[in-house]
Amino acid sequence: MAHKDQVFQKCINPQCGSEFDSHQVFFKCPACGDLLDIKYNWDSIELPKKLSDFSNRWATRSNRLDFSGVWRFRELLNFCDDEHKVSVGEGQTLLQSACGLAADLGMNPDCLFLQYEGMNPSGSFKDNGMTAAFSHAKMVGAAASACASTGNTSASMALYAHSIGVKATVFIGEGKIAFGKLSQAMDYGGHTIQVAGDFDDCMRQVQDVCTELNIYLVNSLNPFRLEGQKTIMLRIIEGLGWEVPDWIIVPGGNLGNSSAFGKAFAELKELGLIDRVPRLAVINASGANTLTELVNDKGLRWNGGDVDQQIIDSYYANLDAANYRADTIASAIEISRPVNLKKCLRALDVCNGVVLDVPDEEILDAKAQIGACGLGCEPASAATIAGLKHLLADGTVDKDARVACVLTGHLLKDPDATVNYHSKAAREFSNPPVQVDNDLQKIIALIKS
Repeated sequence: MAHKDQVFQKCINPQCGSEFDSHQVFFKCPACGDLLDIKYNWDSIELPKKLSDFSNRWATRSNRLDFSGVWRFRELLNFCDDEHKVSVGEGQTLLQSACGLAADLGMNPDCLFLQYEGMNPSGSFKDNGMTAAFSHAKMVGAAASACASTGNTSASMALYAHSIGVKATVFIGEGKIAFGKLSQAMDYGGHTIQVAGDFDDCMRQVQDVCTELNIYLVNSLNPFRLEGQKTIMLRIIEGLGWEVPDWIIVPGGNLGNSSAFGKAFAELKELGLIDRVPRLAVINASGANTLTELVNDKGLRWNGGDVDQQIIDSYYANLDAANYRADTIASAIEISRPVNLKKCLRALDVCNGVVLDVPDEEILDAKAQIGACGLGCEPASAATIAGLKHLLADGTVDKDARVACVLTGHLLKDPDATVNYHSKAAREFSNPPVQVDNDLQKIIALIKS
């Protein structure tokens, strides 16, 4: 039976299915400990007849919500009143045609698009989710927020917490954060705690702290945060003239994006706002390939919500026994126990998705190729193009398929990775500086050579 409210929370485990009011604050189901979804009684919501109707809001961008690339689509995530909706101008992002890169990959030049989320206020896709999480936090009167972070979450949380006067506490692991990202959290006033451990250790600690101290958790366990991240897909569809691409390719990590994308497409199809669902490819780094091994090697599936927990528990027990720690240059996806694993499995089911992982060397090469297109990105973003190369090579993705790759973060999130790559002239796509004597003629000769 549907919940009586327009918006409510529901456990994703079909054997539980507990429902909760949208004003309650949980980051997991209090009945069974599984993940929660935000659900809508669509019949009670006034929706557009077609997605292109949202175009009308470009004419009213003086309205702060119509200016937002998240709240412009608010009917599809309308879990709070407009007065509680927080915005700092998120979602002003580009879907950039990448003809040159497509040609380099052997694709039809008109078929590759890069969704550049580095243009968000904090420089990453996280702002799409954080605007939604802090809107809910404002609605419920939260006084403090916290997150575990590899960098981008902390930067975004600190920015949005500052915008509404809420305290922000960041948990980071030892040596596991790019300074470009840490500097943002520090500048925006976040209180940073460095835990002797990795991201997975921080994720466990922050959950316990938030429970003990009644602090609002903004990691992607928070189901309201994922509602905002759905709009990345809406902007891709918008950028394609309100047509659905054939493929969406996204980095792995904590699997919040892939989970949100799957939910978005399931809802849009249910509402008749799209006539088909694109395929989804989730690309992990080889040094953080939990999803790849669970799906491709262990056969883990959504299975209508009846996920085989024993496979997951056994896999994590083996990680513990081996004292395994994720290790990749792509720090944003350096996660071995992704909290949204089950929701990602659902997204793979909805979108007939595939999973693979790529080594750091291929990620860095792909990053340099993307940069040559004029869209510098953090290493994790480049996992998309590195993965696409494999999908093209084995025929999974056709060269004429229309593909949208999500670039999750800005180049300056991790400038060290870029400088280190280009300083090594032996790399295929490196562009190192060349030394020359302080002599005009020698400088001119070098330029002419």
